[in-house]
Amino acid sequence: MKQDLIPQLYAITSQVSHLALWLTILVVVFAPLERLFAAHQRNHWRRQIGNDLVYYFLNNLVPAILLSYPMGMLAWSVQRAIPPEFLSMIAGLPFWARTLLGLVAGETGYYWGHRLSHVIPFLWRFHSIHHSAEQMDFLVHTRAHPIDMVFGRFCGLIPIFMLGLAEPGLPGSIIPALIAVIGVVWGFFIHANLKWRFGPLEWLISTPAFHHWHHSMTPINRNYASTLPWLDWIFGTLYLPKAELPHSYGIKAKVPDSLLDQLAYPFEPQPQPTVSTAVTSEVIALQEGGLQRDLSEKPAIS
Repeated sequence: MKQDLIPQLYAITSQVSHLALWLTILVVVFAPLERLFAAHQRNHWRRQIGNDLVYYFLNNLVPAILLSYPMGMLAWSVQRAIPPEFLSMIAGLPFWARTLLGLVAGETGYYWGHRLSHVIPFLWRFHSIHHSAEQMDFLVHTRAHPIDMVFGRFCGLIPIFMLGLAEPGLPGSIIPALIAVIGVVWGFFIHANLKWRFGPLEWLISTPAFHHWHHSMTPINRNYASTLPWLDWIFGTLYLPKAELPHSYGIKAKVPDSLLDQLAYPFEPQPQPTVSTAVTSEVIALQEGGLQRDLSEKPAIS
């Protein structure tokens, strides 16, 4: 038994060491940028940063374990449900085309999973941990309940597998792995405390300004995409003012301060709804079969 534990402990230690190295690289890259090009001037040692450091390691270790079985079942089901001719056609595409198709498909799946996390009260309980951050910086990207992280990633993987862009085994996991790396790196960037804008390109690729509005205290419930803002434009949820940035971040609900309490928070009885009035309005609109919004919440496309 002890001999079996040694390889497992070695593997975990190795993973933690790699994560510590990547965290060091992230700090070296983003800390100076957030000081030189800060969207909001503030101290780097903000409240809850200790929790977010733990979330960084937790959410880079746990989701991979929790996703392994659902991904295996998904791959097994897709291989038996999709016609072989379609899989052969997809396999015949150039690698760059399959990667681009996988990026759009995965982002579309993530968009709807993310949007549902704001619409369905049970999912919002988990997702609210991420939105409880009152200040934005690159580390907020991994501030999330592990179940929320798993749900979002799984939603992104579903269309990738359904299109035959991933298969069981190492060779078939190259495209989803590459897309995952792009998503993680860009996730740190769009959460960063940066005022950078890309001009006309910010309609094609997300920026911190785009995603900061998603975290605004004002419940606009917009900008659900992580890398492709034009998906929000297509589905009517884009909000991208030309110059303005949010002045406050977070949610009105009180989320516990301690890490253990935050992990338990979604499972506790909820005496009052934790979803904002704006989200409730969206639920009603979706139940009515439309995507109507109040005029006061009409997305800005400017």
